[in-house]
Amino acid sequence: MRLLFIVDPPATLKAYKDSSVVMMQAAQARGHEVWVMDAASLSAQWPLAAGTQPILEGLQPVRLRGAAGSNPMAAPAKTDALEDWAELGPHQSLPLGAIDAALMRKDPPFDAAFFTATLMLSALERLGLRVFNAPQSLRDHGEKLALLEFPEFAPPGLVSADPARLADAAQRFQKVVYKPLDAMGGSGIFVCERGDPNIPVVIETLTHHGRLPIMAQEYLPAIASGDKRILVFDGEPIDWALARIPPEGASRGNLAAGGRAEVRPLSARDRDIAVAVGARLRGRGLLLLGLDVIGDHLTEINVTSPTGFREIQDQTGDPIGMTFIETLERVLARQP
Repeated sequence: MRLLFIVDPPATLKAYKDSSVVMMQAAQARGHEVWVMDAASLSAQWPLAAGTQPILEGLQPVRLRGAAGSNPMAAPAKTDALEDWAELGPHQSLPLGAIDAALMRKDPPFDAAFFTATLMLSALERLGLRVFNAPQSLRDHGEKLALLEFPEFAPPGLVSADPARLADAAQRFQKVVYKPLDAMGGSGIFVCERGDPNIPVVIETLTHHGRLPIMAQEYLPAIASGDKRILVFDGEPIDWALARIPPEGASRGNLAAGGRAEVRPLSARDRDIAVAVGARLRGRGLLLLGLDVIGDHLTEINVTSPTGFREIQDQTGDPIGMTFIETLERVLARQP
């Protein structure tokens, strides 16, 4: 198959830990062609000649270095140089019918550029391109807001732009987490205790003076034991949780914020949450979910570019990148 990965600029990927690179390695090891495209390069033009297919421009074939060796899933060297881990071919154009599947792996923020990219992908999808995760579902399942569909698993919280309601959350919860709705990696998160004099300015900053909704969530002390990432492939959870443990004295376990990664088997509660969420979302074009669980509570459902592949593979030896590509193959073999 020919698989297209729509990503941030390839030269910016941290290949030694990037989950998209793990997927590319697995696809190449299974004999598929791997192509990449910078998400910012998505474009369309018209009119088309009668009977011709739409053309995608700016695609590059990629050959991952070392993927044909004894361990095709080994992590690339820890380097910032693209040429150390991949060989990119020249930019080319391909008709939609020449691409078996596109994997939308652009990182947040979910801003106007991301939103426009999903609209363009939806149009291409209607013309026959198979896209995962489905662009409509990327728009419909905001990674914080998707939690509202699963209140039975979520900690107490609210989404609002009203400063008074958000401030009241700190009074009700005693300790509260304030989150922007469009960021990733723990960016923009504040933890405040009841009576904290900074609460008004935190709310003012995050809501842009009451114009932008944010999430307020009850603080979960279990964060000290890790914010667990659980990967779900086509509705089925893998057997591992990646616990991201905050540094001493910190409140965020995100690896991008300095958290430490520790892989653990799923607990019974982890599995119950993942099976229930996976079953409900499976039919919505969400091939890959990244659930965030703190203690016994679901705190986020990540759908844009869930990560954790490299850490789980390296610590367990379980080739989950290969499992993911095999899952994709089965899904593509089914009727669209």
